[in-house]
Amino acid sequence: VHSSGPPFLHPRILIATRSSSTLSIHLLRMAALNEPYTGDMTGVRGADYSCYRESRRAGLRGTFRAFLSSRVQNLDSIVRYSDRDLPVVNIKVSFFMEKYCLTPGKICSVVEGGIFSQQPRIYSFNGKNILTDFAWPQKIVWHGSHLLGERAMDTYCDAWHSSSTDKVGLASSLLKNKLLDQERYSCNNRFAVLCIEATSQYSRRRRRRDIDHDKELSEKDYHHFKRRDFYKLKN
Repeated sequence: VHSSGPPFLHPRILIATRSSSTLSIHLLRMAALNEPYTGDMTGVRGADYSCYRESRRAGLRGTFRAFLSSRVQNLDSIVRYSDRDLPVVNIKVSFFMEKYCLTPGKICSVVEGGIFSQQPRIYSFNGKNILTDFAWPQKIVWHGSHLLGERAMDTYCDAWHSSSTDKVGLASSLLKNKLLDQERYSCNNRFAVLCIEATSQYSRRRRRRDIDHDKELSEKDYHHFKRRDFYKLKN
């Protein structure tokens, strides 16, 4: 029994309500970029833009951002504050996390040991299951964060600008059913990069001022709009 937050949504309920105009918008979606990356992603800005571009090309509305810590953000600050109590699903609408976060500094089901109750099914934006597809020979995701989501300043591949064997980044094996395991890897490795929806579709419909243009934005224009909207995630 859950005394607060949204009701528990079983995978079968989510699948059954895929076309629902009510339940389906009270969720956050998570996906992987379409190929693995070294620790050099041209910074979290470059990773954010890749999340935006690939989600748009997949026909997904919404603001997807890289699930990575950086010099200026912890993992708990990526998602809009008022949406951090929502369930997280993959892009095929299967449930795998009960909620993203209740309070800053604690990423609830994602972190509390970083353990999934079952092996997660995470799909790339082009629809591949990264746990079974050969395009991801190592079932590991970059994150660069300590166990409670705080940025790990010395272990995130020089702020995601380095693919050097001399630099290290924190990453986690999905085969262990963990999202924030504390394993160090050299930055020349190619691992999955996850993207999380920063604002639920429900919040976007209320605001109607998200990065939601029909035309795909250039990287420069994308970051202009992202800066403009950044402070809204705190409200």
